[in-house]
Amino acid sequence: MTMTASERETGQSAPADISNNPPVLTVDGLRTYFDLRHGVVKAVDDVSFSLAPRETLAIVGESGCGKSITALSVMRLVPDPPGRIAGGTVRLDGVNLLTLSEEAMRGVRGKDIAMIFQEPMTSLNPVLTIGSQIAEVLLLHEPLSRRQAWDKSIDMLKLVRIPEPEQRAKEYPHQLSGGMRQRAMVAMALACNPKILIADEPTTALDVTIQAQIIDIILDLQRKLGTAVILITHDLGVVAETAQRVIVMYAGRKVEEALVEELFARPQHPYTHGLMASIPRLALMRGEQEDTTGRLQEIPGMVPALTDLPEGCVFAPRCAYAENRCRQTYPVYEEKRPRHWAACWRSAELFGGPDG
Repeated sequence: MTMTASERETGQSAPADISNNPPVLTVDGLRTYFDLRHGVVKAVDDVSFSLAPRETLAIVGESGCGKSITALSVMRLVPDPPGRIAGGTVRLDGVNLLTLSEEAMRGVRGKDIAMIFQEPMTSLNPVLTIGSQIAEVLLLHEPLSRRQAWDKSIDMLKLVRIPEPEQRAKEYPHQLSGGMRQRAMVAMALACNPKILIADEPTTALDVTIQAQIIDIILDLQRKLGTAVILITHDLGVVAETAQRVIVMYAGRKVEEALVEELFARPQHPYTHGLMASIPRLALMRGEQEDTTGRLQEIPGMVPALTDLPEGCVFAPRCAYAENRCRQTYPVYEEKRPRHWAACWRSAELFGGPDG
């Protein structure tokens, strides 16, 4: 059974802005589908959120839950066909990006909204130098001469702490290490001082030390430039250290949302509990008494195929707490605690209500 229209209206439009200022980005009822031979894949199914100026919003979940497609939908980079944005609105300062022409949207990408992709080698042009690629973005959006654009590209490489930026600007992507390439991607994304930066798994395939440096650079530039950040990740440790608010997605839907401290202290959805339980703990690694099995906990089963979602709660087949109602009717996405929303029939009973 699918969610009813009234249930969707009740839940997915829940307010999320933590600032007194109007949100810079408001996504409402976003649906992104892929038409494939074996059926329609509902990659993003009625997702709503807002983003405040200077805020860091984290979107977390397993691979295949819809995090990256949500970001690509905001940027209008979903390949069509087979993908299509089937419904909803994406408003940047009140302007619905989904109604803009492709030419107008090209003026938004890089200027107002920029994105850092998972693997820089697939995003950087292998036959252009790093400096020329950053300068190209500047020339597209700013009234600069080529010399001014080149000089600013070197300044951006300095900002992201690349040593010898004048020399690095003349090098090609393959001549840089993975960490340096990702820094160059950050420099390119922030060159035009965008209002919003979407960082899609920006530290994937990098070692732990470089991961920390990249995140630190992004947050440092956010403070300097005033950019709002959407951080897409599966690393809850990064979320705890960087974000003000967290959205948890599962099978294309938003299942929980809260301020980061609230989410870690009192998660209201069994899936979020499973994610928390899978984090390695220091006591476990030291062999102390907190965990006698010496094994990480895992969530049993797999994310269901998005062409054949189960009736009721999509997490029910993997949930230890599921009952008949969970398997028959999708739960209402509602406020369980102040500014804390979740889609679970049993959250008050299992995890405590407003005073729990």
